[in-house]
Amino acid sequence: MSIPSYTAEELLGALVNREDFILLDVRNSKDYDRFKIEGPYPIDMLNIVYYDFQELEDECVPLVPEGRKIRIVCAKESSAKYVAGVLSDCGYNDVAYLEGGIRTWGNLLSPVKAGTGPNYEVYQFRRPGKASLSYVLESGREMFVFDPSKNVAFYQQFAKDHGCTITRTFETHRQADYISGSDRLRRDAGAEIVAPQPDFDVARFPYTAVSDGDVFAFSDGGPKVRAIHTPGHTPGSTSYLIDDRYLISGDAVFLLSIGRPDLGGKAEEWSRLLFKTMTEKIIKWDRSLIVLPGHYMDWREAKNQVFADTLENVIENNAEIYSVRDEATFFQFIKKNMRSQPDEYARIREINAGLLEVDEEEADVMDLGKNECAASAAKAA
Repeated sequence: MSIPSYTAEELLGALVNREDFILLDVRNSKDYDRFKIEGPYPIDMLNIVYYDFQELEDECVPLVPEGRKIRIVCAKESSAKYVAGVLSDCGYNDVAYLEGGIRTWGNLLSPVKAGTGPNYEVYQFRRPGKASLSYVLESGREMFVFDPSKNVAFYQQFAKDHGCTITRTFETHRQADYISGSDRLRRDAGAEIVAPQPDFDVARFPYTAVSDGDVFAFSDGGPKVRAIHTPGHTPGSTSYLIDDRYLISGDAVFLLSIGRPDLGGKAEEWSRLLFKTMTEKIIKWDRSLIVLPGHYMDWREAKNQVFADTLENVIENNAEIYSVRDEATFFQFIKKNMRSQPDEYARIREINAGLLEVDEEEADVMDLGKNECAASAAKAA
């Protein structure tokens, strides 16, 4: 009997549309606790380990409610397919397994239009498995990509579908939580990498160093992109302002938090940089700017499935952070937020500078897991 499967894209659609089903995760409890599938609404989930289905089938099967749609996920696919077969043999009618396993969910990109102008469109590429966000700016037959994930084939297909060529890829900073696709886009598509020198001074691939105030344009008109140095999360952190309207803020400004300055092991030093960025730049910017962050903490931050808000609302919703007026108090807030970072972060930084190469399977494993880049009053509490 053939067991049906479903894709990560179909899973996201089911979550967004609030379809009624049980998500059965058969990975071991350690991996399950480290990284769960999340969506915009609560998910009815079970974690029953694959090996228990093998050894204790008579005990495990009754734990799965009958008469419900069952969607099964595992690490690579085969375990979920096995459990789907067991349940099907036991009379469960609507059972399917996730194609490619949890990694396909981790790599999934879901684009949504986040802004428009007279001759351009801004797309937000949501990555629900990482709670991270990348962006595409389209004008004419060109595309600029901002903070791409390693799933570069998706950006390339998106460009092809829109009749465009990817000419530039912008890095807001050297990422620690996920593997960047910029160097792959340089090699595969000939895109120019634009990146802040303080973060990429050790990089082994060619890039164009960006400085505060630099302006980038498309070859045939279109909106201007202005770089704004916003250090703190990293020394080189740079935001990009599109058409004086849309601010791609990387990890400098989040909707319900602010970027952690402790991930590089220099918490106090980088905290001073972040405090200066906050008090001398962010709170003085035009409050009508639309903030497009690099990450989110929770789907509730989205409006109509887009993670964006005015700077005025961002500052108001983070009043406990933005009201701080002295460096010492700000650093105390940061210290309350300092959590151990995943072990993979140090190696990911090396990969993102071209200092280390890993195969695709290892890259997938390293890249799994929700980001830990935010410092927020909520997390401190």
